[in-house]
Amino acid sequence: MADPLRPTSIEDLPSHLILEILSCGKLSVVDLVCLELASRIFRGSHGVFPPNFQSLVDFAAFQLCGSHPIYAPMSPNARNGVFNRCKENWKRVLRFLQSVEQSSNIIETSSGNQMQIRTGKYHTLLIKDSSGYSCGSNLCGVLGHGPETTQCGTFTRINFPSRAPVIQVSASHNHAAFIMQSGEVFTCGDNSSFCCGHRDVGRPLFWPRLVDALKGIPCKQVATGLSFTIFLTRQGHVYTCGTNSHGQLGHGDTIDRPIPTIVESLESVGAVAQIAAGPSYSLAITHDGTIHSFGSGTNFCLGHGLQRDELQPRPIQSFIRQDIHVVRVSAGDEHVVALDSSGFVYTWGKGYCGALGHGDEIDKTNPELLGSLGSHVAVQVCASKRKTFVLVDDGSIYGFGWMAFGSLGFTDRGASDKITKPRVLESLRSHHISQVSTGLYHTVVVTNRGQIFGFGDNERVQLGHETLRFCLKPTEILIPEMENDADCVVSETR
Repeated sequence: MADPLRPTSIEDLPSHLILEILSCGKLSVVDLVCLELASRIFRGSHGVFPPNFQSLVDFAAFQLCGSHPIYAPMSPNARNGVFNRCKENWKRVLRFLQSVEQSSNIIETSSGNQMQIRTGKYHTLLIKDSSGYSCGSNLCGVLGHGPETTQCGTFTRINFPSRAPVIQVSASHNHAAFIMQSGEVFTCGDNSSFCCGHRDVGRPLFWPRLVDALKGIPCKQVATGLSFTIFLTRQGHVYTCGTNSHGQLGHGDTIDRPIPTIVESLESVGAVAQIAAGPSYSLAITHDGTIHSFGSGTNFCLGHGLQRDELQPRPIQSFIRQDIHVVRVSAGDEHVVALDSSGFVYTWGKGYCGALGHGDEIDKTNPELLGSLGSHVAVQVCASKRKTFVLVDDGSIYGFGWMAFGSLGFTDRGASDKITKPRVLESLRSHHISQVSTGLYHTVVVTNRGQIFGFGDNERVQLGHETLRFCLKPTEILIPEMENDADCVVSETR
């Protein structure tokens, strides 16, 4: 009998047990690579997996891909497409999937922080280690710091009636929304159109307030448009509220909704995986990779070839005809950018200032592949007013469109120049970017080490620097240390 007290090395463990540990779903692709380099046990075959896999780590990466929420619903053609795009390397496929997931949600940094950044018109919202922060202009109470605050020059922690961790935020023009780990949703800011989901209050909300209409309906994502809001539940259902003048709420009419109301027409097309809100239009991606658009057809943002409003969700046929599985989409003020399951990027809408990245300023009435990115595998797309960012899987970031007070981050170009094709941000080359968000005239990124950099307009201190008017060069943003959590819970009645 083996001595239970004798020290055992990892090489002594059964291969099937090691594979079970590797495939538990808790490890990142970086963890797998480190293990593969650290010990021969992870590099061998050991006869526990098919011969077409190079190592235990390779096989574990394959299994983790199979259970990933982005990969699992993909068709065989889509799966083959991403495998070939990633040069038949399962670790790279897993890196793509994990990067896409993190860039649109909470990112796990190498320093152990959990972070998310979102930019509004003149403000910025941040999640760090389950707490919400905001800086910039407090117009209509969008920062959530009370009526006495006009602006915050540094990231300041937001007080919530609930102690639950914050897991997702959305920033818009004049209102904001927050999702807690419990699935509860809090909103603040301008509620004159009832976009915050509170029918009993037609005034600004200066403190975050729980959306009572969604009690018992846990949400996982929220998207704030101009005077309306979209909510995505954990079950894949979509609710909307606020202004509906163009049908952006998706109910088949133009009647405003004072509280979140389920979008019935999406119930028959399967669970929704992601949502996005433009100024007056909405986008929803179902698990099968289909984009449904509704609302204002101005600037061809709905992707149907016409500038016609759609009062109900309508699938974008060009993607369906080409058997393209879309995994993420970003709604800009006048254009849209989408990411497919192989890391290809598509743009459509108004081409002014080169915001579509095709080397011209021509409008695109339907989605068009952005071929100039070449072999780069994109993991995040981000659109705002006349500019676009694309994050690729090696941590580089590309930008194009209008410089807009330096918010594209190119230090060798003027504050109002146009960049009509994707160009890498050399000023951030030394950093691995994990997430990007861009507002009207400012942009903020988070690195894999948890550093935050901002650039562009800072007149309303939306970059978290009180002494700078604007930043042409990406400048690090520091978060003041908070003394304790005792004062971070406020009364719901405020």
